[in-house]
Amino acid sequence: MTTYEALQADRRQFLALTGLTRSEFQLLLTVFPQAYQQLYPTSQTAKGQPRRRSTGGGCKGRLEQPEDKLLFLLVYLKTYPLQAVMGELFDLSQPQVNYWIHRLLPVLQAALDHLGVRPERDPGHFAQSQPSAEVEPRLIIDGTERRRQRPKNPEKQALHYSGRKKKHCDKNVVIVNARRKRIDYLSQTYPGKAHEKTIADGEGISYPPAAVLYKDTGFQGYEPAVKKTCQPKKKATPRGTHRC
Repeated sequence: MTTYEALQADRRQFLALTGLTRSEFQLLLTVFPQAYQQLYPTSQTAKGQPRRRSTGGGCKGRLEQPEDKLLFLLVYLKTYPLQAVMGELFDLSQPQVNYWIHRLLPVLQAALDHLGVRPERDPGHFAQSQPSAEVEPRLIIDGTERRRQRPKNPEKQALHYSGRKKKHCDKNVVIVNARRKRIDYLSQTYPGKAHEKTIADGEGISYPPAAVLYKDTGFQGYEPAVKKTCQPKKKATPRGTHRC
């Protein structure tokens, strides 16, 4: 069974499975138990009913400690394996994996919100969410794709299929603050067929007027109301040579 106690000794493996360093994990762990307690008070059962017996009664769960709960959820979000695979890693049945994923996701969102690192989701409020002390915010916009199970419906299959990635996926647009190295904006989720520029245009993101926005060729022609946009250009290949 995968546990925090066993995994924390291997820093590279820990980062690969969770996407966080141990110090970042510990910072998140300082607020995760409190968020769990607020959402699921010990005075209530798992179904939200008043508890009839004292806390701690009954059999002990596999994810008893808060660090193991957080590790379980981060591994799922980082690697996105089948629930059967998660069951093998954490010695749980598939229904138990499904139960814990849906139970812990709101806890993680509340913990991130408490730390003030949860990305802005409202495009109209993005400019106001940026620190006022930054005179010229340097922002990077990009599209992200994460793999999903292939839909059974043929129309949904075509909608979620990304020809560039050759897989079925969901897509989001993110904006990163280059100086603070954190994601400040996360768009709504779109099917994999959607184009990055189309998503950005449809979101109608409000930027700080003094911002400098860096973009790649996926956002060709995207010119929001900012101070400056920067897009790299491909180096021309001399005639008679081949690009490696």
